[in-house]
Amino acid sequence: MSPDKFERLGTADAPRQLFASTPAQRVALARQQFFEEGVRPSGLVGEAVLQSWMRCSRTHRDRQRIVPFDAVTPSRLHTTLARNRELLDVARHELGQMENMLAGTDCRVILTDPDGVVVHVSSQPSDAHQPVLRKTARVGVNISERIVGTTAPGIVATTGQACTVDGAEHYFDVLSHMQCAAAPIRDVTGRLAGVLDLTVESRGFGFDAASMVAIHATTIENRLLQAQSRDHLILRFQSSPTLLGTPLEALAGIAPDGTIAWLNNAGARLLGRLPEAADERDVECLLGHDLASLLRLGRREAAQPLRLASGLGVWVQAHLKRPDGVDFRHSVAMPGAVAHAGSHPPIAIERHVQAEAIDDTREDATADDSDADAEEPAPLAATLREHSRKLIEETLAAHGGNVSQAARQLRVSRGTLYRRMRGWGDAACD
Repeated sequence: MSPDKFERLGTADAPRQLFASTPAQRVALARQQFFEEGVRPSGLVGEAVLQSWMRCSRTHRDRQRIVPFDAVTPSRLHTTLARNRELLDVARHELGQMENMLAGTDCRVILTDPDGVVVHVSSQPSDAHQPVLRKTARVGVNISERIVGTTAPGIVATTGQACTVDGAEHYFDVLSHMQCAAAPIRDVTGRLAGVLDLTVESRGFGFDAASMVAIHATTIENRLLQAQSRDHLILRFQSSPTLLGTPLEALAGIAPDGTIAWLNNAGARLLGRLPEAADERDVECLLGHDLASLLRLGRREAAQPLRLASGLGVWVQAHLKRPDGVDFRHSVAMPGAVAHAGSHPPIAIERHVQAEAIDDTREDATADDSDADAEEPAPLAATLREHSRKLIEETLAAHGGNVSQAARQLRVSRGTLYRRMRGWGDAACD
């Protein structure tokens, strides 16, 4: 498509679309309008595909050329595999499950890094006729949009959004017999960590490939988020306890300072998107419960009911790991509780619990759950509150009354300190 035609996309002089009754006819008409007439083919192909065509038109003029499916250099491949070792480790189980499920089909499972370099691919069926996939589906091959044009994994690596690309929707003619569906995998920072893709050649999938790849990509992402959260309290929650441990579960990572560090997609749907500013992510404001009360949930194996700040009732499980990755469920050191030998939470969380002054029970190592939930004796509760106030006052004095610096030393949010100090005033009025 010439540059002058490219500028005409979406203008009023576009000819009226012709009737197309099948998906193949719609794509053929879309290609004719876009590449030959310079017209934006609205409604004929998805917006993600159309935007990809526009990007590719700027860098790839010849759609009939042979695409170079060359692997990256051995040194870059070694570096890429090493950099993505954590992703490969957490994805191994899901990739194996997918390969077993698809063993009776001609589909290939492909995992790429954020740059589009293949880091894993399932074995090719022995009787499959896949001349193009034999070249593309190899570890080390770069299948990014910049190299191979419009493909599902290429679009996902560029936009971060799941998509499918069917047949002639691929930019280069050599890929017109391919069908692919891909979904993103993100890390705790929200950045793209990889792309999971299903591809088949010379035939259709015969099933909902987009839904399948989305489910498995979500499962891999959830595992990656938890693997990267060794210093976070991990909350698993949903409206029904039966959804916990499934791809539909919501996850949240709570930092030692009492802020929400990350949410997975399901968590964002229940709580809303996290604010950009870290000081606006206070767990008590967003969840309606302070850090210490959530830490107490870590002692329970079974999911517990919880009412969120929005009023929504959910079922929650809390999971806490030491920095070395050792699980110490039921061993959270709380004021008035007897910690199990050798199991101590990070000091930042201990300080936060002290500052929060949680009224907890003395827990005998052999006591059952009902005993552990007994009401705190009043003298001990008062002692804990006094200890909390003394700790905060001493820290504030050491920093000349600077709340931000005191909160930083105590590893709590400023909002937590302000609430505690307001509580002192309310108690004095009583």
